[in-house]
Amino acid sequence: VQLQASGGGLVQAGGSLRLSCAASGRSSSIYRTGWFRQTPGKEREIVAAISWSGGSIYYADSVKGRFTISRDNAKNTVYLQMNSLKPEDTAVYYCAVRRAPSPLVGVGYDSWGQGTQVTVSS
Repeated sequence: VQLQASGGGLVQAGGSLRLSCAASGRSSSIYRTGWFRQTPGKEREIVAAISWSGGSIYYADSVKGRFTISRDNAKNTVYLQMNSLKPEDTAVYYCAVRRAPSPLVGVGYDSWGQGTQVTVSS
Protein backbone atom coordinates (compact mmCIF):
# COMPACT_ATOMS: atom_id res chain seq x y z
CA VAL A 1 0.00 0.00 0.00
CA GLN A 2 1.29 3.44 -0.92
CA LEU A 3 0.10 6.49 0.99
CA GLN A 4 0.02 10.13 -0.06
CA ALA A 5 -0.61 12.69 2.66
CA SER A 6 -1.61 16.24 1.81
CA GLY A 7 -3.38 19.29 3.17
CA GLY A 8 -0.84 20.74 5.55
CA GLY A 9 -0.01 24.41 5.70
CA LEU A 10 0.30 27.53 7.79
CA VAL A 11 -2.73 28.66 9.77
CA GLN A 12 -3.38 31.02 12.65
CA ALA A 13 -4.39 29.74 16.06
CA GLY A 14 -8.09 28.96 16.09
CA GLY A 15 -8.11 28.12 12.41
CA SER A 16 -8.79 24.86 10.60
CA LEU A 17 -7.09 22.50 8.18
CA ARG A 18 -8.12 19.22 6.61
CA LEU A 19 -5.51 16.59 5.95
CA SER A 20 -6.03 13.84 3.41
CA CYS A 21 -4.38 10.43 3.15
CA ALA A 22 -4.92 8.71 -0.18
CA ALA A 23 -4.08 5.02 -0.43
CA SER A 24 -3.18 3.09 -3.54
CA GLY A 25 -2.32 -0.56 -4.07
CA ARG A 26 -3.87 -3.27 -1.90
CA SER A 27 -6.03 -0.86 0.06
CA SER A 28 -8.63 -3.57 0.69
CA SER A 29 -6.15 -5.21 3.06
CA ILE A 30 -6.14 -2.22 5.41
CA TYR A 31 -7.41 -2.87 8.95
CA ARG A 32 -6.78 0.54 10.45
CA THR A 33 -5.50 3.95 9.33
CA GLY A 34 -3.83 6.27 11.76
CA TRP A 35 -2.64 9.85 11.80
CA PHE A 36 0.55 10.55 13.73
CA ARG A 37 2.54 13.70 14.34
CA GLN A 38 6.11 14.46 15.24
CA THR A 39 8.06 17.55 16.26
CA PRO A 40 11.86 17.83 16.44
CA GLY A 41 13.26 16.19 19.53
CA LYS A 42 10.04 14.43 20.41
CA GLU A 43 8.75 10.95 19.79
CA ARG A 44 6.11 10.43 17.16
CA GLU A 45 2.65 10.28 18.73
CA ILE A 46 -0.62 8.96 17.47
CA VAL A 47 -3.29 11.59 16.98
CA ALA A 48 -6.25 9.62 15.68
CA ALA A 49 -7.09 6.28 14.11
CA ILE A 50 -10.02 4.73 12.30
CA SER A 51 -10.86 1.18 11.34
CA TRP A 52 -11.66 0.19 7.77
CA SER A 53 -15.36 0.02 8.58
CA GLY A 54 -15.25 3.32 10.43
CA GLY A 55 -16.82 1.63 13.43
CA SER A 56 -13.78 2.03 15.64
CA ILE A 57 -12.28 5.47 16.15
CA TYR A 58 -9.56 6.65 18.51
CA TYR A 59 -8.44 10.16 19.45
CA ALA A 60 -5.57 11.27 21.61
CA ASP A 61 -6.75 13.28 24.61
CA SER A 62 -4.96 16.35 23.29
CA VAL A 63 -7.17 16.54 20.18
CA LYS A 64 -10.52 15.24 21.41
CA GLY A 65 -13.33 17.61 20.54
CA ARG A 66 -11.17 19.49 18.00
CA PHE A 67 -10.11 16.88 15.44
CA THR A 68 -12.33 14.51 13.48
CA ILE A 69 -11.10 11.49 11.54
CA SER A 70 -13.22 10.04 8.76
CA ARG A 71 -12.81 7.87 5.70
CA ASP A 72 -14.25 7.49 2.22
CA ASN A 73 -13.51 3.94 1.15
CA ALA A 74 -14.80 4.60 -2.36
CA LYS A 75 -11.94 7.07 -2.73
CA ASN A 76 -9.49 5.08 -0.57
CA THR A 77 -8.96 8.24 1.42
CA VAL A 78 -8.87 9.06 5.13
CA TYR A 79 -9.34 12.62 6.32
CA LEU A 80 -8.33 14.46 9.47
CA GLN A 81 -10.37 17.60 10.02
CA MET A 82 -8.51 19.81 12.45
CA ASN A 83 -10.41 22.67 14.05
CA SER A 84 -9.52 25.15 16.80
CA LEU A 85 -5.87 24.62 16.04
CA LYS A 86 -3.30 25.56 18.66
CA PRO A 87 0.40 26.38 18.31
CA GLU A 88 1.16 23.09 20.06
CA ASP A 89 -0.46 21.27 17.15
CA THR A 90 2.48 22.34 14.99
CA ALA A 91 4.20 19.21 13.69
CA VAL A 92 4.78 17.02 10.69
CA TYR A 93 1.71 14.84 10.31
CA TYR A 94 1.98 11.32 8.92
CA CYS A 95 -0.66 8.83 7.95
CA ALA A 96 -0.05 5.12 8.23
CA VAL A 97 -1.95 1.87 7.77
CA ARG A 98 -2.00 -1.41 9.61
CA ARG A 99 -3.12 -4.65 7.98
CA ALA A 100 -3.30 -7.01 10.93
CA PRO A 101 -6.20 -6.66 13.39
CA SER A 102 -5.16 -5.48 16.82
CA PRO A 103 -6.71 -3.65 19.75
CA LEU A 104 -3.54 -1.56 20.03
CA VAL A 105 -4.12 1.62 18.06
CA GLY A 106 -0.64 3.15 18.27
CA VAL A 107 1.67 0.38 17.08
CA GLY A 108 2.20 -2.13 14.29
CA TYR A 109 1.66 0.10 11.28
CA ASP A 110 3.01 -1.34 8.03
CA SER A 111 3.08 1.52 5.56
CA TRP A 112 3.69 5.22 6.04
CA GLY A 113 3.05 8.33 3.99
CA GLN A 114 5.65 11.02 3.45
CA GLY A 115 4.36 13.53 5.98
CA THR A 116 2.80 16.96 5.65
CA GLN A 117 3.82 20.01 7.67
CA VAL A 118 1.24 21.77 9.81
CA THR A 119 2.27 25.08 11.34
CA VAL A 120 -0.02 27.00 13.68
CA SER A 121 0.99 30.55 14.46
CA SER A 122 -0.01 32.31 17.67
